[in-house]
Amino acid sequence: MLRVPLYVRIWLAVVVGVAVLTLAAGWLVHKVAEDQQPQPRDVIIRNEAGEVMGQARTRPVRVPGQGTEFQVAMNNGSVYTVQLPPRPRPPGEPPPARGGPWGRGSTPFLLMLSIVGLAVAVATYPIIRRLTQRLEDLRRGVERWGEGDLSARVQERGNDEVAFLASRFNHAAQRVELLVRSHKSLLANASHELRSPLARIRMGLELMEGAPSASQRQEMLRNIGELDQLIEEILLASRLDARETDIGTFEEVHLTGLAAEECARVGADLEAQGCSTDMVVQGVSKLLRRAIRNLLENARRYSSGPVEVVVQHDAGHAMLSVCDRGPGVPPEQRERIFEPFYRLPGASEREGGVGLGLALVRSIAQRHHGSVHCEGREGGGACFVLRLPMAAATEGRAVSAPADLPVGALQS
Repeated sequence: MLRVPLYVRIWLAVVVGVAVLTLAAGWLVHKVAEDQQPQPRDVIIRNEAGEVMGQARTRPVRVPGQGTEFQVAMNNGSVYTVQLPPRPRPPGEPPPARGGPWGRGSTPFLLMLSIVGLAVAVATYPIIRRLTQRLEDLRRGVERWGEGDLSARVQERGNDEVAFLASRFNHAAQRVELLVRSHKSLLANASHELRSPLARIRMGLELMEGAPSASQRQEMLRNIGELDQLIEEILLASRLDARETDIGTFEEVHLTGLAAEECARVGADLEAQGCSTDMVVQGVSKLLRRAIRNLLENARRYSSGPVEVVVQHDAGHAMLSVCDRGPGVPPEQRERIFEPFYRLPGASEREGGVGLGLALVRSIAQRHHGSVHCEGREGGGACFVLRLPMAAATEGRAVSAPADLPVGALQS
């Protein structure tokens, strides 16, 4: 639908108002001029015997300074002009007022202006009021939102700048509401997750008699490591959510080499398709490594078979797919699993984890102008696809792999 700018609508309102004014004034002038025209008169000329020498029904013509004239056709075919001179004024009498087509005095003229002004007001008020009403609605919505009602939204009506501003405000308000809700959920879930390992450590200390056994020591170290990992992930999630925070220096990163190192660490199979022996992206190396590691750990946690990683080129983007043979993810849950602390039913008890790994992957992908999503895998399992824009200098061509690429980690 064509969007009419606000200034054009105001200009059209003024043009319509002027048009109404012109039409009203012209109609009034024409009407008054018709009413003020002299009416035709019957003029008869007789001789001394009373015989009619000529007659005519004619409209009088007023000649300034000479009076009123009538044109009369005579019986012999000639045309005579009969003139009535103006009435002489006594000394000291003022000349008659000239009111023009509006009559004597200024009262009719002021009445005409009043009528025209009323017509302009009636013609322009609905349009201007409709525009200003939407601005008032926007103001009230902003005030409600500023007072703390983060769910406040304004109605989007029309196709001009006011409607665009309302749409942008609703988008910003929704984003702020989601961020605030996400932070509240992060704090609530973090406090809950921190209690569990702390409670286990406390219970272990209370049950401990004498020197700790190797199993007790190992359990406490595991709980402390879980606490350390959770705190690290919470801090990293907070840094990624804060857009103004510096997350590191962007540089050229060999994605295939990075993936090969992580695959060698966990024993996963890496496959580079086509010209994807190595691809270069712009990013923070440690964050991209963290994203790949989280995907691999998530796949290894749920997979009942080998984990496969595929790197390929797709329309100026590098795509890294981590596929497993686990139970898979139901289609209705494939977006929710990227929410902080969200886990599939029963996953926390069966496989462990705190539910921040995939949320961090999505945040890292977004900070690198990329994306991540989950797909079903033929034959069972799931594939997590990380999509990142390639560096401009290397887009569309293969780059030689780094010299320290682990042997056996890459399969073509």
